[in-house]
Amino acid sequence: MHHISAITACIATCLAVAPAVAQTDGSRDVPARTLPIPSTVSPEIQRALATPIPENWDSPPQTPEEWNAVAAALGESQRDPQPLLDRFDLTFERLVVNGVPAYLLTPADIPPENQDRLLMHIHGGCYVMGGGPGAMFEGALLAGQGHFRVLSVDYRRPPEFRYPAALDDTVAVWRGALEMADSSRMGIFGASAGGALTLSTVLRLKQDGLPLPAAIAPGTPMADLTRSGDTYYTNRLVDNVLIGTEGRCQAMGELYAGGHDLSDPMLSPVNGDMSGFPPTLLTTGTRDLLLSDTVRVHRKLRRAGVEADLHVYEAQAHGHYIRDSPESREAFEEMAAFFKKHLAQ
Repeated sequence: MHHISAITACIATCLAVAPAVAQTDGSRDVPARTLPIPSTVSPEIQRALATPIPENWDSPPQTPEEWNAVAAALGESQRDPQPLLDRFDLTFERLVVNGVPAYLLTPADIPPENQDRLLMHIHGGCYVMGGGPGAMFEGALLAGQGHFRVLSVDYRRPPEFRYPAALDDTVAVWRGALEMADSSRMGIFGASAGGALTLSTVLRLKQDGLPLPAAIAPGTPMADLTRSGDTYYTNRLVDNVLIGTEGRCQAMGELYAGGHDLSDPMLSPVNGDMSGFPPTLLTTGTRDLLLSDTVRVHRKLRRAGVEADLHVYEAQAHGHYIRDSPESREAFEEMAAFFKKHLAQ
């Protein structure tokens, strides 16, 4: 398993370009090169890195009808959380919290220090994917490994529901969660779009004068829909999940924005005022297209005087830490330890 065949021994050979040369504006052309699958990661991550890039990756849907067809297809292919629920001995309850569907995950074994703690989970999926029972997947990983109760939000999604529907839903669920636990005993986490919504939810809570969570853990957040970060270019075609900004995820983010200003902090939270934010744990990987988004949020928090940790995993593309791998177990153990440190008992 450690050695992968020559056919899949690299992600891709990048598009041929001229030899490395600096342009008059200071930009740089980089020659085509082959990226080997590193031996420094687990076999599970090696297999993930060897997944080929689809030929039509840069041809996202263009019409509402095409988006509806994609959304319907994605709805039929979400990851089934049941194997994780069984593995970690978790039960779940379907709830409606302030009009928003949600799933309350409960471990069979909750240690005394976690009895009164609650984590709110906001699923990823570029704002379009990940709804229904699939909304529990990442939540189940942290509920199972950290032995927390987790409330996973099944927020409204495009193409039918655009900004600010998802954000309105997460804030509504937070208001309801405040009746389930004290804010000092609560945290919020999520990856990708869920990471961005974690950040923008805290911005909205500040704006609305509501109690903030005691800690948050936004993973590889879609924190800048304006595509300003360095790794949008340095990791283009290196990240075999998002691939590049011409792909579907960026298009889904813009679909969610619905013509709204993409630089608005509620859509690109890296532009927001992060003073007073709770302690934050950020997770990404060296091949993540959104590595820069994550790094920039980390620096923004640090400059605001917020306690912020940045964990960067070897050779992982976007969201690889949510896959079933040793690195995933390590990442969620880190998140569990972070919440146990910062949440009141």
